[in-house]
Amino acid sequence: MKCFSMFKKDNTKTTQQKSPETLRNKAKKSKNLPCDGSLVKPKSVLSSPRSVFDMYKEKEHNLRVFSFEELKDATKNFNRLLKIGEGGFGSVYKGCIRLVDGVGDPCVVAVKMLKQNGLQGHKEWLKEVHFLGIVDHPNLVKLLGYCSVDGETGIQRLLVYEYMPHKSLEAHIFSRGFPTLPWERRLQIMLGAAEGLAYLHNGLDVQVIYRDFKSSNVLLDVEFKPKLSDFGLAREGPTGNKSHVSTAPVGTYGYAAPEYIDTGRLGKYCDVWSFGVVLYEILTGRRVMEKHRPHDERKLLEWVKRFPYDSQRFSTIIEPRISDNYSLNAARQMAKLADSCMLKNPKDRPTMNEVVEILKQIIKESD
Repeated sequence: MKCFSMFKKDNTKTTQQKSPETLRNKAKKSKNLPCDGSLVKPKSVLSSPRSVFDMYKEKEHNLRVFSFEELKDATKNFNRLLKIGEGGFGSVYKGCIRLVDGVGDPCVVAVKMLKQNGLQGHKEWLKEVHFLGIVDHPNLVKLLGYCSVDGETGIQRLLVYEYMPHKSLEAHIFSRGFPTLPWERRLQIMLGAAEGLAYLHNGLDVQVIYRDFKSSNVLLDVEFKPKLSDFGLAREGPTGNKSHVSTAPVGTYGYAAPEYIDTGRLGKYCDVWSFGVVLYEILTGRRVMEKHRPHDERKLLEWVKRFPYDSQRFSTIIEPRISDNYSLNAARQMAKLADSCMLKNPKDRPTMNEVVEILKQIIKESD
């Protein structure tokens, strides 16, 4: 991990290599590659002294520009045996890259490759470069560099991240192929994830709304420290006295806040809602939607309502794999926190800073 600080921007580019700024300008002019309003300074943020793009321009030198051949070599020609993930954006491969100066051992990385000619994926790729290019927090995945080449065979857009050996929180909660995640570790993972969201909401010159908080986007490093990943749906939040920005609803079914789905009003409390959903996943070991369950148990949030945190039947919802090794009182407080995160009125929900403090207290009492 120490080798990450040694990455420097490689100024040796072919004539086909495209910088994010060039692509951003191209996206603004092209009907085929639209650019999200948050990256082109919409009217709602003109009064802000600095936008995400302004901040990115100050830090872009920290990102390394890879050639396609470098990443092809790092992943052994994108060998399917090295594929570690796949999503709407494209495929993710485990790779090994050399340092710019050639000194020291190669570093293991994760290389995400955009589906070729995927227009929506390009838009998300550009946002990941900009957002991850400005953030710096132990609970956010580190972007090491990118590759952007337009060639005769089509466009190539790739991102290079630090490698997260323990995969995602989703895998550990729902897959029986992994050891049971202990109660204490679950609490620490949710605390770290909360601190990552709190940083996005309050730790930068601009407010960043993550917009896609879910268990599959919480990655775990070698020490099981959580790091938020996949910033393709992130965007700048409201400025001044505004409580929200208006945008077309996007995200994953079951995790998006109802007011955002119904009205397109996006605010930081939408992330708080999503956090509450994952708290219940952690407690129950159930996905937000499970169609194989009996009809009245398929939707997690409707099912848990039958077992309030202050009822005698509450322990019924606790995942059986940890039912003999957890704190019932702490679990009740977790459920209470989850309920407050999902209150109907967004303004009644706690801020992520408040969520962090509540989780710290729960962990302290659980110990």
